[in-house]
Amino acid sequence: MSRVGRLSASVRAAALSFLRRRTAVFFTFLFPLLIVLIFGALVQTQPTDGGLFTEPPGYYVPGYLAVVVLFTPLSRVGSEVARHREGNRFEKLATTPLRRWEWLLAQTIVNVLIIGLAALLLLGLLVVVTGPEIYFSPLLVPFVAFGVALFCGIGALLGSFADSQDGVIAASNALALPLLFLSETFVPPSLLPEWFRPLLDLSPLTYFSRGVRAATFDHPSLVDGVVLASYGGDDPLVNLAVLTGLAILALALGAFALPTTD
Repeated sequence: MSRVGRLSASVRAAALSFLRRRTAVFFTFLFPLLIVLIFGALVQTQPTDGGLFTEPPGYYVPGYLAVVVLFTPLSRVGSEVARHREGNRFEKLATTPLRRWEWLLAQTIVNVLIIGLAALLLLGLLVVVTGPEIYFSPLLVPFVAFGVALFCGIGALLGSFADSQDGVIAASNALALPLLFLSETFVPPSLLPEWFRPLLDLSPLTYFSRGVRAATFDHPSLVDGVVLASYGGDDPLVNLAVLTGLAILALALGAFALPTTD
């Protein structure tokens, strides 16, 4: 079988495996929608009151998209790797022509397609519920795709080193929760201690949020009529290049870490 044939068969198998897990399908699409309804419709933004959610609605679009780009591939790929380890499937896989990196690439393709659809639905709901003033930039597609690929690679690393599926879930949540709020998503850097702000560059999710915001939103932050900051200063292409490089590195490390025997 050719490499394209192996990848196609593996993609089909991964997609069917996902669709058979109804709970995974349910939470992949429903969880981010609940986040939008809770924070976008109930909490809402208060541009002049201080504290959290004080920026215009468009500022938070990268944060909402980050919910699906971050959580879903971390937990799904990590759990899939852990299941394969527990069932000795990687040992069986080693006897087939399918390479480890091909298996991970197939998992990544499925996640990109599924999460891309979830992100599209999420973006549509955001427009309806919060009415953000954003540009529908074509750069959203590669940002979501490479963001998902990045966390698929990190998920593969977690699944390779965690001792069980429960360990993967615990590790992915312990990693994802801080990243979600400390990557220029829902918490503006101005609300963080000055000494902590340079550390934001260490988060891979920061380049996703900065790039998506620069591509879709360029609105000054106003307090009592005074411009505090403008969010269009970051170059989306630079952030996309960094995100792409991190995604390739994470996938390479994740494929290398996948076990050949269990």
